[in-house]
Amino acid sequence: MNIINNNIYYVGVNDRNKSLFEGLWPLPYGVSYNSYLIDDDKVCLIDTVEVDFFARYISNIREVIGSRPVDYLVINHMEPDHSGSIALLRQYYPDMQVIGNKKAIGMLEGFYGVTDNCVEVKNAESIALGKHNLTFHLTPMVHWPETMMTYESATQTLFSGDAFGFELGSLPFGCFGALNGGVIDDAINTDWCWDEMTRYYSNIVGKYGIPVQNALKKLAGLPLAYICSTHGPVWHSYIDKVVGMYDSMSRYATVPGLVICYGTMYGNTERMAEVIAEAASKAGLKDILLYNVSKTHHSYILRDIFKYRGLIVGAPTYNAGLYHEMDVLLAEIANRDVKDRLFGWFGSYAWAGKAVQKITEWNDTRLHFEAVGTPVEMKQSLNAETQAQCEALGRAMAEKLLADE
Repeated sequence: MNIINNNIYYVGVNDRNKSLFEGLWPLPYGVSYNSYLIDDDKVCLIDTVEVDFFARYISNIREVIGSRPVDYLVINHMEPDHSGSIALLRQYYPDMQVIGNKKAIGMLEGFYGVTDNCVEVKNAESIALGKHNLTFHLTPMVHWPETMMTYESATQTLFSGDAFGFELGSLPFGCFGALNGGVIDDAINTDWCWDEMTRYYSNIVGKYGIPVQNALKKLAGLPLAYICSTHGPVWHSYIDKVVGMYDSMSRYATVPGLVICYGTMYGNTERMAEVIAEAASKAGLKDILLYNVSKTHHSYILRDIFKYRGLIVGAPTYNAGLYHEMDVLLAEIANRDVKDRLFGWFGSYAWAGKAVQKITEWNDTRLHFEAVGTPVEMKQSLNAETQAQCEALGRAMAEKLLADE
Protein backbone atom coordinates (compact mmCIF):
# COMPACT_ATOMS: atom_id res chain seq x y z
CA MET A 1 0.00 0.00 0.00
CA ASN A 2 1.27 3.51 -0.88
CA ILE A 3 0.42 6.28 1.54
CA ILE A 4 0.66 9.86 0.29
CA ASN A 5 0.14 11.66 3.60
CA ASN A 6 -2.16 11.72 6.64
CA ASN A 7 -4.52 8.87 5.67
CA ILE A 8 -4.51 9.66 1.94
CA TYR A 9 -3.59 6.55 -0.05
CA TYR A 10 -2.69 5.78 -3.64
CA VAL A 11 -4.92 2.94 -4.92
CA GLY A 12 -4.28 3.27 -8.66
CA VAL A 13 -3.03 0.72 -11.17
CA ASN A 14 -0.49 0.46 -14.00
CA ASP A 15 -1.04 -0.54 -17.62
CA ARG A 16 2.13 -1.78 -19.32
CA ASN A 17 0.35 -3.54 -22.20
CA LYS A 18 -1.47 -0.74 -24.02
CA SER A 19 0.57 0.49 -26.99
CA LEU A 20 -1.45 3.59 -27.96
CA PHE A 21 -3.17 6.02 -25.61
CA GLU A 22 -6.63 6.93 -26.96
CA GLY A 23 -5.71 4.73 -29.93
CA LEU A 24 -3.38 7.51 -31.10
CA TRP A 25 -0.34 8.27 -28.92
CA PRO A 26 2.52 5.80 -28.29
CA LEU A 27 3.08 4.52 -24.77
CA PRO A 28 6.63 3.14 -24.75
CA TYR A 29 6.68 3.19 -20.94
CA GLY A 30 3.04 2.29 -20.35
CA VAL A 31 0.61 4.46 -18.38
CA SER A 32 -0.78 4.69 -14.86
CA TYR A 33 -4.43 5.19 -13.96
CA ASN A 34 -4.35 6.99 -10.63
CA SER A 35 -7.02 6.83 -7.95
CA TYR A 36 -6.79 7.97 -4.34
CA LEU A 37 -8.55 7.01 -1.12
CA ILE A 38 -9.06 9.21 1.95
CA ASP A 39 -9.60 7.11 5.10
CA ASP A 40 -11.49 9.36 7.55
CA ASP A 41 -14.84 9.32 9.41
CA LYS A 42 -16.21 9.11 5.89
CA VAL A 43 -14.26 7.09 3.31
CA CYS A 44 -13.82 8.90 0.02
CA LEU A 45 -12.40 7.75 -3.31
CA ILE A 46 -11.05 10.32 -5.76
CA ASP A 47 -11.52 9.12 -9.37
CA THR A 48 -11.40 5.47 -10.47
CA VAL A 49 -9.44 3.44 -13.03
CA GLU A 50 -10.01 1.84 -16.41
CA VAL A 51 -12.51 -0.99 -16.03
CA ASP A 52 -10.16 -3.72 -17.31
CA PHE A 53 -8.11 -3.28 -14.12
CA PHE A 54 -11.02 -3.43 -11.68
CA ALA A 55 -9.96 -6.66 -9.94
CA ARG A 56 -6.62 -5.14 -8.95
CA TYR A 57 -8.31 -1.86 -8.11
CA ILE A 58 -10.84 -3.30 -5.65
CA SER A 59 -8.03 -5.29 -4.05
CA ASN A 60 -6.05 -2.06 -3.52
CA ILE A 61 -9.08 -0.39 -1.92
CA ARG A 62 -9.76 -3.32 0.43
CA GLU A 63 -6.10 -3.42 1.45
CA VAL A 64 -6.66 0.02 3.00
CA ILE A 65 -10.21 -0.13 4.40
CA GLY A 66 -10.99 -3.82 4.65
CA SER A 67 -14.74 -4.42 4.77
CA ARG A 68 -15.66 -0.79 5.53
CA PRO A 69 -17.93 0.85 2.97
CA VAL A 70 -16.94 3.68 0.63
CA ASP A 71 -19.15 6.67 1.43
CA TYR A 72 -18.20 9.03 -1.41
CA LEU A 73 -16.67 8.88 -4.87
CA VAL A 74 -15.47 12.20 -6.31
CA ILE A 75 -15.29 12.29 -10.10
CA ASN A 76 -12.99 15.02 -11.39
CA HIS A 77 -13.10 13.83 -15.00
CA MET A 78 -15.41 11.49 -16.92
CA GLU A 79 -13.11 9.98 -19.55
CA PRO A 80 -13.43 6.19 -19.19
CA ASP A 81 -9.83 5.67 -18.13
CA HIS A 82 -10.78 7.59 -14.96
CA SER A 83 -14.49 6.79 -14.58
CA GLY A 84 -14.70 3.31 -16.09
CA SER A 85 -14.99 1.44 -12.76
CA ILE A 86 -17.99 3.39 -11.43
CA ALA A 87 -20.68 0.85 -12.34
CA LEU A 88 -18.73 -2.04 -10.80
CA LEU A 89 -17.90 -0.02 -7.68
CA ARG A 90 -21.62 0.53 -7.19
CA GLN A 91 -22.11 -3.25 -7.01
CA TYR A 92 -19.62 -3.45 -4.13
CA TYR A 93 -20.71 -0.19 -2.46
CA PRO A 94 -24.40 0.34 -3.35
CA ASP A 95 -24.86 3.27 -0.95
CA MET A 96 -21.79 5.14 -2.24
CA GLN A 97 -22.64 8.73 -3.25
CA VAL A 98 -21.04 9.98 -6.44
CA ILE A 99 -19.95 13.63 -6.28
CA GLY A 100 -19.53 15.66 -9.45
CA ASN A 101 -20.57 18.85 -11.17
CA LYS A 102 -23.71 19.21 -13.30
CA LYS A 103 -22.03 18.21 -16.57
CA ALA A 104 -20.31 15.21 -14.98
CA ILE A 105 -23.57 13.93 -13.53
CA GLY A 106 -25.17 14.18 -16.98
CA MET A 107 -22.32 12.09 -18.37
CA LEU A 108 -22.71 9.52 -15.59
CA GLU A 109 -26.13 8.62 -16.95
CA GLY A 110 -24.93 8.66 -20.55
CA PHE A 111 -21.87 6.46 -20.00
CA TYR A 112 -22.99 4.13 -17.19
CA GLY A 113 -26.73 4.60 -16.61
CA VAL A 114 -26.04 5.91 -13.08
CA THR A 115 -28.76 8.31 -11.89
CA ASP A 116 -29.21 7.64 -8.17
CA ASN A 117 -27.11 8.74 -5.19
CA CYS A 118 -25.49 11.52 -7.23
CA VAL A 119 -24.47 14.75 -5.48
CA GLU A 120 -24.09 17.83 -7.66
CA VAL A 121 -21.49 20.36 -6.51
CA LYS A 122 -20.86 23.88 -7.72
CA ASN A 123 -17.61 25.81 -7.87
CA ALA A 124 -16.00 26.42 -4.43
CA GLU A 125 -18.47 24.18 -2.58
CA SER A 126 -17.03 21.93 0.14
CA ILE A 127 -17.72 18.67 1.93
CA ALA A 128 -16.30 17.49 5.26
CA LEU A 129 -15.07 13.91 5.73
CA GLY A 130 -13.95 14.36 9.34
CA LYS A 131 -10.41 15.69 9.66
CA HIS A 132 -10.26 16.21 5.90
CA ASN A 133 -12.22 18.88 4.05
CA LEU A 134 -12.70 18.82 0.28
CA THR A 135 -13.35 21.92 -1.86
CA PHE A 136 -14.24 21.61 -5.53
CA HIS A 137 -12.86 23.92 -8.22
CA LEU A 138 -14.52 23.68 -11.64
CA THR A 139 -12.08 23.88 -14.57
CA PRO A 140 -14.20 23.46 -17.71
CA MET A 141 -12.37 22.55 -20.94
CA VAL A 142 -9.20 21.39 -19.23
CA HIS A 143 -9.69 19.37 -21.33
CA TRP A 144 -13.37 18.24 -21.24
CA PRO A 145 -16.35 20.46 -20.27
CA GLU A 146 -16.93 18.67 -16.93
CA THR A 147 -13.36 18.70 -15.58
CA MET A 148 -12.78 19.90 -12.04
CA MET A 149 -10.11 19.72 -9.35
CA THR A 150 -10.55 18.82 -5.69
CA TYR A 151 -8.52 20.47 -2.90
CA GLU A 152 -8.00 18.97 0.55
CA SER A 153 -7.11 21.80 2.90
CA ALA A 154 -5.73 19.94 5.94
CA THR A 155 -2.91 18.36 3.92
CA GLN A 156 -2.77 21.02 1.17
CA THR A 157 -3.33 18.29 -1.40
CA LEU A 158 -4.72 18.99 -4.87
CA PHE A 159 -6.41 16.17 -6.76
CA SER A 160 -5.92 17.68 -10.17
CA GLY A 161 -7.72 15.27 -12.46
CA ASP A 162 -6.45 15.33 -16.05
CA ALA A 163 -5.32 18.88 -15.56
CA PHE A 164 -1.98 17.87 -14.17
CA GLY A 165 -1.34 14.26 -15.22
CA PHE A 166 1.72 12.47 -16.81
CA GLU A 167 0.77 9.69 -19.14
CA LEU A 168 4.61 8.81 -19.93
CA GLY A 169 2.94 11.01 -20.53
CA SER A 170 -3.26 17.41 -18.87
CA LEU A 171 -2.59 20.75 -16.98
CA PRO A 172 0.84 19.08 -17.64
CA PHE A 173 0.84 18.01 -14.05
CA GLY A 174 0.21 14.65 -15.70
CA CYS A 175 2.40 12.38 -17.75
CA PHE A 176 2.60 9.23 -19.91
CA GLY A 177 4.31 6.31 -18.13
CA ALA A 178 3.66 3.54 -15.64
CA LEU A 179 4.86 3.93 -12.05
CA ASN A 180 7.62 1.46 -11.28
CA GLY A 181 7.29 1.00 -7.54
CA GLY A 182 7.43 4.53 -6.19
CA VAL A 183 4.51 6.94 -6.44
CA ILE A 184 5.69 10.29 -5.02
CA ASP A 185 8.24 12.24 -7.06
CA ASP A 186 10.89 12.41 -4.34
CA ALA A 187 10.90 8.61 -4.13
CA ILE A 188 11.64 8.04 -7.83
CA ASN A 189 14.04 9.19 -10.56
CA THR A 190 11.95 11.70 -12.52
CA ASP A 191 14.36 12.23 -15.44
CA TRP A 192 11.98 10.46 -17.82
CA CYS A 193 9.06 12.65 -16.84
CA TRP A 194 9.82 16.03 -18.34
CA ASP A 195 9.78 15.25 -22.06
CA GLU A 196 6.84 12.90 -21.53
CA MET A 197 4.96 15.66 -19.72
CA THR A 198 5.54 17.96 -22.68
CA ARG A 199 4.42 15.20 -25.04
CA TYR A 200 1.30 14.56 -22.97
CA TYR A 201 0.41 18.25 -22.91
CA SER A 202 1.07 18.86 -26.62
CA ASN A 203 -0.81 15.73 -27.71
CA ILE A 204 -3.81 15.81 -25.38
CA VAL A 205 -4.29 19.30 -23.96
CA GLY A 206 -2.46 21.47 -26.48
CA LYS A 207 -5.34 23.50 -27.89
CA TYR A 208 -6.75 24.48 -24.48
CA GLY A 209 -4.17 27.10 -23.50
CA ILE A 210 -6.69 29.69 -22.31
CA PRO A 211 -8.67 27.28 -20.08
CA VAL A 212 -5.38 26.02 -18.62
CA GLN A 213 -4.34 29.58 -17.82
CA ASN A 214 -7.73 30.15 -16.15
CA ALA A 215 -7.25 26.99 -14.11
CA LEU A 216 -3.79 28.12 -13.01
CA LYS A 217 -5.25 31.42 -11.83
CA LYS A 218 -7.73 29.52 -9.66
CA LEU A 219 -4.81 27.66 -8.08
CA ALA A 220 -2.70 30.76 -7.45
CA GLY A 221 -4.01 31.33 -3.93
CA LEU A 222 -3.87 27.71 -2.80
CA PRO A 223 -0.89 26.44 -0.79
CA LEU A 224 0.18 23.17 -2.43
CA ALA A 225 2.10 20.41 -0.70
CA TYR A 226 0.99 17.61 -3.04
CA ILE A 227 -0.51 17.40 -6.52
CA CYS A 228 -2.24 14.06 -7.12
CA SER A 229 -2.89 13.74 -10.84
CA THR A 230 -4.68 10.98 -12.71
CA HIS A 231 -1.57 9.87 -14.62
CA GLY A 232 2.04 9.67 -13.53
CA PRO A 233 3.76 10.61 -10.27
CA VAL A 234 2.33 12.42 -7.29
CA TRP A 235 4.09 15.79 -7.27
CA HIS A 236 5.63 17.03 -4.05
CA SER A 237 9.26 18.13 -4.36
CA TYR A 238 8.87 19.28 -7.99
CA ILE A 239 5.60 21.20 -7.72
CA ASP A 240 7.12 24.54 -8.73
CA LYS A 241 8.75 23.01 -11.81
CA VAL A 242 5.58 21.22 -12.87
CA VAL A 243 3.33 24.27 -12.44
CA GLY A 244 5.92 26.36 -14.29
CA MET A 245 5.94 23.96 -17.22
CA TYR A 246 2.14 24.03 -17.48
CA ASP A 247 2.16 27.80 -17.34
CA SER A 248 4.81 28.03 -20.04
CA MET A 249 3.20 25.51 -22.38
CA SER A 250 -0.30 26.98 -22.03
CA ARG A 251 1.15 30.36 -23.07
CA TYR A 252 2.84 28.65 -26.04
CA ALA A 253 6.19 29.90 -24.75
CA THR A 254 9.28 28.53 -26.50
CA VAL A 255 13.06 28.33 -26.53
CA PRO A 256 15.09 29.38 -29.61
CA GLY A 257 15.55 26.05 -31.35
CA LEU A 258 14.47 24.76 -34.75
CA VAL A 259 12.35 21.77 -35.77
CA ILE A 260 12.63 20.74 -39.43
CA CYS A 261 9.94 18.32 -40.57
CA TYR A 262 10.01 16.76 -44.01
CA GLY A 263 8.31 14.20 -46.16
CA THR A 264 10.32 12.36 -48.77
CA MET A 265 9.75 9.52 -51.24
CA TYR A 266 13.16 9.00 -52.85
CA GLY A 267 15.46 11.14 -50.73
CA ASN A 268 15.55 14.36 -52.76
CA THR A 269 13.35 16.38 -50.40
CA GLU A 270 15.27 14.94 -47.44
CA ARG A 271 18.46 16.34 -48.97
CA MET A 272 16.86 19.81 -48.99
CA ALA A 273 16.11 19.46 -45.27
CA GLU A 274 19.71 18.47 -44.55
CA VAL A 275 21.07 21.48 -46.45
CA ILE A 276 18.74 23.80 -44.53
CA ALA A 277 19.82 22.27 -41.21
CA GLU A 278 23.51 22.53 -42.06
CA ALA A 279 23.15 26.21 -42.98
CA ALA A 280 21.29 26.95 -39.76
CA SER A 281 24.05 25.22 -37.79
CA LYS A 282 26.80 27.18 -39.56
CA ALA A 283 24.89 30.37 -38.66
CA GLY A 284 25.30 29.49 -34.97
CA LEU A 285 22.08 27.69 -34.05
CA LYS A 286 22.71 24.64 -31.86
CA ASP A 287 19.27 23.17 -31.11
CA ILE A 288 18.12 21.69 -34.43
CA LEU A 289 15.94 18.59 -34.84
CA LEU A 290 15.08 16.85 -38.13
CA TYR A 291 12.06 14.57 -38.42
CA ASN A 292 10.85 12.41 -41.28
CA VAL A 293 7.07 12.76 -40.89
CA SER A 294 6.48 9.26 -42.28
CA LYS A 295 8.91 7.56 -39.89
CA THR A 296 8.65 9.40 -36.56
CA HIS A 297 5.27 9.28 -34.83
CA HIS A 298 3.72 12.75 -34.85
CA SER A 299 3.33 12.56 -31.06
CA TYR A 300 7.06 13.24 -30.70
CA ILE A 301 7.17 15.87 -33.43
CA LEU A 302 4.33 17.82 -31.80
CA ARG A 303 6.16 17.67 -28.47
CA ASP A 304 9.16 19.47 -29.97
CA ILE A 305 7.08 21.93 -31.98
CA PHE A 306 5.59 22.99 -28.63
CA LYS A 307 9.10 23.35 -27.21
CA TYR A 308 10.95 25.30 -29.94
CA ARG A 309 10.11 28.57 -31.68
CA GLY A 310 11.41 27.80 -35.16
CA LEU A 311 9.60 25.47 -37.55
CA ILE A 312 10.49 24.64 -41.14
CA VAL A 313 8.44 22.09 -43.08
CA GLY A 314 8.88 20.60 -46.53
CA ALA A 315 7.43 17.83 -48.66
CA PRO A 316 6.94 16.63 -52.22
CA THR A 317 3.94 17.26 -54.36
CA TYR A 318 1.77 14.15 -54.33
CA ASN A 319 -1.37 13.48 -56.42
CA ALA A 320 -1.47 17.16 -57.39
CA GLY A 321 -1.49 18.16 -53.74
CA LEU A 322 0.64 17.97 -50.62
CA TYR A 323 2.33 14.78 -49.42
CA HIS A 324 -0.21 13.10 -47.13
CA GLU A 325 1.75 12.85 -43.87
CA MET A 326 2.75 16.51 -44.07
CA ASP A 327 -0.87 17.49 -44.65
CA VAL A 328 -1.80 15.51 -41.53
CA LEU A 329 0.95 17.11 -39.43
CA LEU A 330 -0.07 20.64 -40.45
CA ALA A 331 -3.67 19.83 -39.52
CA GLU A 332 -2.51 18.56 -36.12
CA ILE A 333 -0.55 21.76 -35.50
CA ALA A 334 -3.49 23.94 -36.56
CA ASN A 335 -5.94 21.96 -34.40
CA ARG A 336 -3.81 22.70 -31.33
CA ASP A 337 -3.95 26.44 -32.01
CA VAL A 338 -0.16 26.74 -31.70
CA LYS A 339 0.88 30.41 -31.66
CA ASP A 340 3.89 32.66 -32.16
CA ARG A 341 6.15 30.43 -34.21
CA LEU A 342 8.69 31.43 -36.85
CA PHE A 343 7.88 29.49 -40.01
CA GLY A 344 9.68 28.53 -43.19
CA TRP A 345 8.83 25.98 -45.86
CA PHE A 346 10.05 24.19 -48.96
CA GLY A 347 8.79 21.63 -51.45
CA SER A 348 9.66 19.54 -54.46
CA TYR A 349 8.02 18.13 -57.56
CA ALA A 350 8.78 16.08 -60.66
CA TRP A 351 6.65 17.81 -63.30
CA ALA A 352 3.93 19.96 -61.65
CA GLY A 353 4.60 21.77 -58.39
CA LYS A 354 1.88 22.06 -55.70
CA ALA A 355 3.58 21.43 -52.35
CA VAL A 356 4.86 24.95 -51.72
CA GLN A 357 1.50 26.42 -52.75
CA LYS A 358 -0.37 24.10 -50.38
CA ILE A 359 1.92 24.86 -47.41
CA THR A 360 1.52 28.58 -48.14
CA GLU A 361 -2.25 28.14 -48.03
CA TRP A 362 -1.98 26.33 -44.68
CA ASN A 363 -0.09 29.25 -43.20
CA ASP A 364 -2.35 31.90 -44.73
CA THR A 365 -5.60 30.27 -43.63
CA ARG A 366 -4.92 28.22 -40.48
CA LEU A 367 -1.48 28.60 -38.93
CA HIS A 368 -0.83 32.35 -39.21
CA PHE A 369 2.84 31.98 -38.22
CA GLU A 370 5.48 34.64 -38.94
CA ALA A 371 7.10 33.72 -42.25
CA VAL A 372 10.91 33.71 -42.30
CA GLY A 373 13.03 33.56 -45.42
CA THR A 374 11.85 32.69 -48.92
CA PRO A 375 10.09 29.38 -49.60
CA VAL A 376 12.13 27.03 -51.79
CA GLU A 377 10.64 24.92 -54.58
CA MET A 378 12.82 22.26 -56.20
CA LYS A 379 12.17 20.54 -59.50
CA GLN A 380 13.29 16.89 -59.52
CA SER A 381 16.62 17.14 -57.67
CA LEU A 382 18.96 19.55 -55.93
CA ASN A 383 21.10 21.80 -58.11
CA ALA A 384 23.35 24.75 -57.33
CA GLU A 385 20.48 27.25 -57.43
CA THR A 386 18.10 25.38 -55.15
CA GLN A 387 20.96 24.45 -52.81
CA ALA A 388 21.78 28.15 -52.40
CA GLN A 389 18.10 28.89 -51.75
CA CYS A 390 17.94 26.18 -49.08
CA GLU A 391 21.06 27.55 -47.44
CA ALA A 392 19.54 31.03 -47.43
CA LEU A 393 16.37 29.71 -45.78
CA GLY A 394 18.35 27.93 -43.04
CA ARG A 395 20.50 31.01 -42.39
CA ALA A 396 17.51 33.34 -42.27
CA MET A 397 15.77 31.18 -39.67
CA ALA A 398 18.88 30.81 -37.52
CA GLU A 399 19.62 34.54 -37.61
CA LYS A 400 16.05 35.43 -36.67
CA LEU A 401 15.98 32.94 -33.80
CA LEU A 402 19.33 34.06 -32.42
CA ALA A 403 18.44 37.76 -32.77
CA ASP A 404 15.24 37.21 -30.76
CA GLU A 405 16.97 35.45 -27.83
